[in-house]
Amino acid sequence: MKFGVYVHIPYCIQRCHYCDFTTFEQNSIMPPEDYLELLLQEITQRSTQISPKELTSIYFGGGTPSLFPIDYIHKIIEKLELSGLFKTKNTEITIEINPTTINTQKVKQYLDIGINRFSVGAQTFSDPLLKTCGREHNSQQTLDTLDILADLNTNFSLDILYALPLQGMEQLEIDIQTALQFKPKHISAYCLTIPSGHPMNKGRPKEGLQVEMLERITQRLNQNGLFQYEISNFARPHMESKHNLLYWEDQSYWGIGLSAHSSLSTWEKGLRFWNPKDFKTYKKQVEAPTVATYYPHQYLPDSQFEELKTWEALTDFCHISLRLNKGLSKDALRYRFGHEAESLVAERLQKVIKSNQVNESPSHWFLTNEGRKISNKVFFELTFLKEDFLH
Repeated sequence: MKFGVYVHIPYCIQRCHYCDFTTFEQNSIMPPEDYLELLLQEITQRSTQISPKELTSIYFGGGTPSLFPIDYIHKIIEKLELSGLFKTKNTEITIEINPTTINTQKVKQYLDIGINRFSVGAQTFSDPLLKTCGREHNSQQTLDTLDILADLNTNFSLDILYALPLQGMEQLEIDIQTALQFKPKHISAYCLTIPSGHPMNKGRPKEGLQVEMLERITQRLNQNGLFQYEISNFARPHMESKHNLLYWEDQSYWGIGLSAHSSLSTWEKGLRFWNPKDFKTYKKQVEAPTVATYYPHQYLPDSQFEELKTWEALTDFCHISLRLNKGLSKDALRYRFGHEAESLVAERLQKVIKSNQVNESPSHWFLTNEGRKISNKVFFELTFLKEDFLH
């Protein structure tokens, strides 16, 4: 089994208008040196229930991890290794970076401490749209950052947002072509997702145009050697995000830091646990005297973990597998859940196979191009309840 670590760095220069992650403007929360100590303490206390393991990936996300001092990032990597979570030459170590926080010297320093992948929050190359999103950087700063990463021949990915207010196909085309100029190894293209009453819903493209936007993105990226491997992710051959694949392939990962989530797929039908979203509770839990426990969730209150039931785990497994272009493996499904579950899934899928939303091969089920456009409707067919397992 593969295993990864996610480290949450909640500091931001300013919060984006669409953001629903646990992030804070950097001067409104505890100093970085205090947060570092909590992270190191959490690793010390809880790694005994996780390690020893060889790491597939380490991912520094946020927030804006590139606001965190580089030597602090290095100390976290070192602490993980000292705690039995080992990196190898194949371990992917990613840091999310904001264009306002990067220069050539800083990128070189990241490379020196073992960072081997950068994720750039570009979003769009339109200054008016960046302002609408509440991003503090401008398009020129993004171009400068991408120039640095390309000149140093680094492995980098960038995020593109589509279906933004007043964004048309022409601007989307500009965003795609501008991104491709830098020959990134990976691009994530995310449809803006916000609650129905959110102010940014005003002026957004209609649903039909949103579908056309994803089709255009897919077409342009495929033409330039970036192939879709998951609904929102595109990569050059063998350059898929190992961090992303841990999630989509139902592998295990440990989340460290404020609000970070963990998942152990090897625990019966699956175990999830998570840290508090507020600093006071997180600090209290990390600093509390620890009692030796064999299981990683035994120190947590009931509100911070869930042991998945069979029908919940099967639902998740089907949904995340079908998001991948390679699809849902019949062998993996049978191995994890048994013949009965395989028969149940096969029965449920007949309707969407007939409507050309899912295709079937001898070994897999996978979404068609039509199915990707309306994937939530397909997933609805594969949402299981307790009653499905009563005889």
